[in-house]
Amino acid sequence: MNTRIFVPLAAAAALCACQTSKVKISGRFAGTEASEVYLEQVSPLEQGIVDSARLDQEGVYRFELGGVAKTPALYNIVCNGERIPLFIAAGDRVTVNSVGSLVRNYTVEGSEESELLRGFYQAFVAGAQHLDRIASRVAAPGVDAEERRSLVKEYTEEYFRIRREQLRFIIENKGSLAAVYALYQRLPGDENLFNGDSDVVYFRTVAEALSERYPESPYLQTLLGEIARMDARISLASQVTEATYPDLEIPDIYGNRIRLSSLAGKVVLLDFWSAELGNSNALNAELKELYAKYADAATPFEVYQVAVDTSKPLWISAVQEQQLPWISVSDLRGRASTALGLYNVQRIPSNYLIDKQGAIVARDIYGKSLDEKLAALTK
Repeated sequence: MNTRIFVPLAAAAALCACQTSKVKISGRFAGTEASEVYLEQVSPLEQGIVDSARLDQEGVYRFELGGVAKTPALYNIVCNGERIPLFIAAGDRVTVNSVGSLVRNYTVEGSEESELLRGFYQAFVAGAQHLDRIASRVAAPGVDAEERRSLVKEYTEEYFRIRREQLRFIIENKGSLAAVYALYQRLPGDENLFNGDSDVVYFRTVAEALSERYPESPYLQTLLGEIARMDARISLASQVTEATYPDLEIPDIYGNRIRLSSLAGKVVLLDFWSAELGNSNALNAELKELYAKYADAATPFEVYQVAVDTSKPLWISAVQEQQLPWISVSDLRGRASTALGLYNVQRIPSNYLIDKQGAIVARDIYGKSLDEKLAALTK
């Protein structure tokens, strides 16, 4: 389950330094073997511990945090690897208790947003755990075909039940920060909330409601930015045809910025991959064979390969270890890369084939199909 939330909490703290005060969070975690709990602040790119507390013999703990902004921000209480998400604002006095399983049984008082979030979070986690149990049963040895079909049916029904409840929660609580949190939660294997960029309707619904309740919240600005990117991708999807292609200018492994348009007159495969995912090695090996095959073609063939990564050492090592002979570039922004938005890339790997006139003639083409297309285009 994806527990990221794309809201710049640091920005919330920076809205106005004078609008800060202390927050107290306390409670009791009974039935746990843990001796310490942690308070974690969540940002778009990282999660960091900002405080810790000892559990006494009764499981009682207390946090006191200073410099908290009036605009609610996301924090997690962490105990035994489990997390309880809270929206905390200046002056809050929050009580969080639990008996046994931290996530399944916790209660929260003193924060309206955190109480609302609890209702969504506990149900969503329970649903995701149920899916995991069904998947484990499907993969277990000795399961016959009839039982497997039954389990797959059960999994599908549970999956769509969870998704319906998630969307219902977002719509019914659209003016809450808990709805913002719910927008970014994903079930195993999912990249989108519901249906890719058409999810913009849910983001827009929450943003419009949030503008009335929290007009100064940085969450609102983040949602508006996300909506703008979705709108741009939807617009591009209707514009990227066989006529032209959006230009890119991205640094290679040596820091030289290389424009896609500099390859005009060649047949170009614009290829998106990721060294971090580690699932493109076989495709790169296959592509190297085609690259060598058409090295001396009448119409030159080139590959402009964009790595959707954030680690420069990992990316460079992969390029060098695999001895990739073509143009390898990356802006090291991972999924936030503008190149993905410009080309409406929804999954990795993905590619576009561009002919010598600059027309996009194929998308997501591999193997024999790519070979046959190159043979025709490079004559």
